[in-house]
Amino acid sequence: MNRHYRSENYNWNFCTRTGYFERWGKTLEDDPQLSPIGPEILDIEISTICHGPGQPCPWCYKSNTAKGHNMSLETFKSIFDKLPNNLMQIAFGIGDIDSNPDLYDMFAYARGNGVIPNVTINGWRMSDYHYNMLGRLCGAVAVSHYDDEHCFNAIQELTSRGMEQVNIHKLLAKETLEECIALLGKAKTDPRLKKLNAIVFLLLKPKGVRNTFHSITNLDDYKLLAQTAIENGVVFGMDSCSAPLLLKATEGMGLFNVDSVEPCESTLFSLYINTDGDAYLCSFAEGLPDVKPVNVLRCDNFLDDVWFSKEFTKWRKKIIASSSKCNCSLSSNCRSCPIYPKISICKDTFCKQGV
Repeated sequence: MNRHYRSENYNWNFCTRTGYFERWGKTLEDDPQLSPIGPEILDIEISTICHGPGQPCPWCYKSNTAKGHNMSLETFKSIFDKLPNNLMQIAFGIGDIDSNPDLYDMFAYARGNGVIPNVTINGWRMSDYHYNMLGRLCGAVAVSHYDDEHCFNAIQELTSRGMEQVNIHKLLAKETLEECIALLGKAKTDPRLKKLNAIVFLLLKPKGVRNTFHSITNLDDYKLLAQTAIENGVVFGMDSCSAPLLLKATEGMGLFNVDSVEPCESTLFSLYINTDGDAYLCSFAEGLPDVKPVNVLRCDNFLDDVWFSKEFTKWRKKIIASSSKCNCSLSSNCRSCPIYPKISICKDTFCKQGV
């Protein structure tokens, strides 16, 4: 199934089977600064219950534990039904795979309404039932890498069910850099990863009461990652937070089409909603003193009350303005994070926003 949208200045095509997406403006060369009709992708937290990989993760930016709460199916439906028809994908946020008993009903509701559910799992507490349901309902599944056994076994189980979009998510921090390098080697040699789609590195943010890890801002570390991936023939990617850094570090390597890489897109093309229905520009903004949420459940009109609310318009202006401050070769793709700018912006000498 293919979906598409057409207007004078904002257009897109989306393949619901492969996840392929393209967006353009008045002409194919135009790159719209934001979606005027609501988010294309939504990050929805449906549970804060997480035992972690045997124990709570010390670096968890959410500081989740086994004592948490779930979003109900009724709440999810209420939120979903308020969203504009521009939504294509939902990234469901969970801890334990079995934490929210309504998980698969939510997946089915989204898919039944033309929106593809995706999820990241930790690989623990899995069973054939969970693998079968994920394979049947999800467009993409990522498995967080905490250890080889649980992660690699989960990858094998999912790909053996015919899933093509199965990735590994690996936290990238100073303390995990050696693990990241080693993982790229294992992806080439371990038979369980034969059908792995890609390894996606997630930049650590300085958030979470238990977090004692440190963010990577050195371009040489990103170059090492890229070179190791090339040597091992492993497809890899990054989260939008680290896009400017990784693009700059790999400049000239021919790895990425700059125009196809999306840096910070919060409030431009995406949004985050927590278990209480509070919308934030992204999940890393939740709980910060200078960030105010907008409750979706209490809104009458999503576009007016949420997407174009005073709070999100403020952050949107900051994100868009950041790209105009940069004179480096990444051009408009050098949008930087307004909350954690020192770990997400380009380090080019000629970039006015470099640190």
